[in-house]
Amino acid sequence: MKVMKSFICRGCSNPVISTGRSSVDIGASANLEVVDKFCYIGDMLSVDGDADAAVEARIRIGWNKFRQFVPLLTNRDISLIRRGRLYNSCVLCSMLHGSETWPVGKENKVVLQRAEMRMVLWMCNVKVKDRVPGKELRERLRIDDIILILQQNKLRWYGHVLLKEDTDWVKKCMEYEEEGSRPRGRPKRSCREEKIVKHAI
Repeated sequence: MKVMKSFICRGCSNPVISTGRSSVDIGASANLEVVDKFCYIGDMLSVDGDADAAVEARIRIGWNKFRQFVPLLTNRDISLIRRGRLYNSCVLCSMLHGSETWPVGKENKVVLQRAEMRMVLWMCNVKVKDRVPGKELRERLRIDDIILILQQNKLRWYGHVLLKEDTDWVKKCMEYEEEGSRPRGRPKRSCREEKIVKHAI
């Protein structure tokens, strides 16, 4: 059996970045390098636990997919509604792949909305100086805001987790509490508590 020495996802560029730390030995035949982030099933995982690397990678992939369909997405002979459907099916899905588990922050949302708006302007053949509201452009295409789709994906995944058995390791992570001393300030909420607070707001 041949062992693959290195793997690079075709959708990501430079997926493995070394930290310079020592490697991890897990046996006589394997030695793993310690890295800051790496690509796993098309999603970028970061040692910091944030979604910056994942969002950056998926936006890059989304733009690659968008440029593949530019002749159709910007064709004036195709209705805006059909362009919006094509965008949702091919571009948006690739941009939000794996987003169900992203710990998205405000900065990540801004970056996603900015990338989406550039695509929307291009599809509608509208320039920034025309000052057409983004809401109006999305209504022309019959598409929803990318942040709304992101929230729907996360809630759908949350529902799947709730339906799992209590012994399932994914569901156990919802109540996981890190051992040891905690830093100053308000303690972090568990996944379940975060969902309850958001629904209450």
